[in-house]
Amino acid sequence: MVMMQRIAVLGATGSIGDSTLAILAAHPQQYQVYALSGYHRLDKLFALCQQFLPKRVNVPAAAVDDFAQRLSAAKLDIEVVGGAAGLVDIATDSQTDTVVAAIVGAAGLPSTLAAARAGKRILLANKEALVMAGQVMIDAVKTHHATLLPLDSEHNAIFQCLPVDIQQDSRQIHQPKHGVRKLWLTASGGPFLQQSFAQMQQAGVAEAVKHPNWSMGQKISVDSATMMNKGLELIEACHLFDLREDKINVVIHPQSIIHSMVEYSDGSFLAQLGSPDMKTPIAHALSYPARIDSGSQPLDLYALSGLEFIEPDLQKFACLRLARQAMQAGTQATIVLNAANEIAVAAFLAGQIRLTDIADINEQALSEIKVPLLAASADIEAILSIDQLARRHTEALVAKVAKSI
Repeated sequence: MVMMQRIAVLGATGSIGDSTLAILAAHPQQYQVYALSGYHRLDKLFALCQQFLPKRVNVPAAAVDDFAQRLSAAKLDIEVVGGAAGLVDIATDSQTDTVVAAIVGAAGLPSTLAAARAGKRILLANKEALVMAGQVMIDAVKTHHATLLPLDSEHNAIFQCLPVDIQQDSRQIHQPKHGVRKLWLTASGGPFLQQSFAQMQQAGVAEAVKHPNWSMGQKISVDSATMMNKGLELIEACHLFDLREDKINVVIHPQSIIHSMVEYSDGSFLAQLGSPDMKTPIAHALSYPARIDSGSQPLDLYALSGLEFIEPDLQKFACLRLARQAMQAGTQATIVLNAANEIAVAAFLAGQIRLTDIADINEQALSEIKVPLLAASADIEAILSIDQLARRHTEALVAKVAKSI
């Protein structure tokens, strides 16, 4: 007998939500969609409610009444909750077994941390939860006996290539018997890998969000174009796997076939391969430690013509360098970097700044925003206070750059 898992998909209308719900729909005997959340695309969220009939749904606080009326008119008996408090309520609901944390950006932190403190099984796609509150999150998972499984293809790949002892307790990575020397995060290089810095300067939004291998939302696509996404993943990996940043390498692998690797002391490299489809890591995390059919296209080894590996250009992709610097400086710096980047990316998407201005603004924010070292025991209010300070400062930086263009 397989126990039915009740799943809350937070960020259901995004690309991770799409892939997750496709898998859940294919395995109705194992998974029940208990709750959904959405923010901008409420028509799509309404359609998902019609399809999956969740017990609860979260929308922005201002949209609760209208959305509840729509559901009622459609004769759908679904409880509607609103805003950040509603997300936390769903994440900690006694009926929620598994929380898919797929809300983009800092907005996903409170509900993800709440799920950890409620001892839930968390499938983490919201990398900002660890970038902003790494040690706080990890401590909450351990203290409250929660389960944290990575959904990012790179972290999920590393997780799969590590011994079971380390999968169950990241601190085991330091045991000599396991022989873990380094982790290798692979990066596609994004749409500008073969283009010059000057060409990146002239790139518009349509070019920046056109990822060569993956179908993703606009924000993460821009982060991929600047390689900030890989920088955030590096920070996330430090917390997930309890390693310093100098134990984690980044290598550009344009084919996106090898999703990441673990280097061992005996000279072995263990790699996880697969088609570039997020359903693979999501299915792994949903069913762990078992495995289920993800519905993704199997990798055709005979069709592979060659696998390339390229060292990143840290002048062209300065955001990757900034992420290492921030990780070295401490969590207060990674909070600043994440907040500055969210503001800068939004400004680029709005046509206010150039793509290459994002790294300059991030670097300036890291240099100018002075906050004290954040204690490992810091509460979420202290974390969000630094986040808001960094956002206000970065908005002023964006305004100056926008005037000069």
